[in-house]
Amino acid sequence: MPGEFFDSHCHFDFEAFDPDRTEIWRRCQERGLTQMVVPGVAPEQWAKAATLSREHPGIYHAAGLHPWWLKDVLRNQDLNSLRSPLLDALQQPGCVAVGECGLDLLIDTPQEHQEDALALHLDVAREVSLPIIIHNVRAHNPLLRLLKAHPVEQGGVIHAFTGSLEMAQEYWKLGFYLGVGGTITYERAHKTREALRRMPLEALLLETDAPDMPLCGHQGERNSPERIPAIAQALAELHDVPLNVIAEQTTANARRLFKL
Repeated sequence: MPGEFFDSHCHFDFEAFDPDRTEIWRRCQERGLTQMVVPGVAPEQWAKAATLSREHPGIYHAAGLHPWWLKDVLRNQDLNSLRSPLLDALQQPGCVAVGECGLDLLIDTPQEHQEDALALHLDVAREVSLPIIIHNVRAHNPLLRLLKAHPVEQGGVIHAFTGSLEMAQEYWKLGFYLGVGGTITYERAHKTREALRRMPLEALLLETDAPDMPLCGHQGERNSPERIPAIAQALAELHDVPLNVIAEQTTANARRLFKL
């Protein structure tokens, strides 16, 4: 076995895993995946993620409001009213980060609302001294502006990083790791693959984003945390290092970020 793996972003609490979650986690451990973080996406989901964390040693969770869920939440409450329940959720055992939160300029939720929500998360992360998990789709410039305006000492991770080397370096300088997922298994993702090849391994975390973000050759299938070794292998080939080097460094990075 090449070492221990850490899936830094897996929606293991989603319904897609309800039929066989325990069996999948058993197989993950057999493959060397011993730890993962389950991100938060909406208030009604935080309790399920916390329960999953309590019931399965090695599984940790986060609490936050994903931009895809933002519009529904704002229909029923003011954004500022989210702060108190979010702070409560972040106090739960096994909660290691704020998020998933961020900006997605491909959805119809107004950018202004998304920016206000992200600013709230960044301020809360600073208040509770936790790292933050960032979702970013086509929003590099406004995201950088907000990260600089609301600095988080504990840093965080840019989930499912896709972009140029220049972008990667900017996030790393701000204290943000880059989440490396199934995208790098696609030969056509030249820009992202080249950026991650040139970034130091100390800046990278492995993630599956399961059940989403399928690997090349598995399009249309439910993605699984069991596939983290395949992502690690693709990264090992990009960096021309043995698989165990990827396992050891990315796991150390995740444990450092999430203080485990």
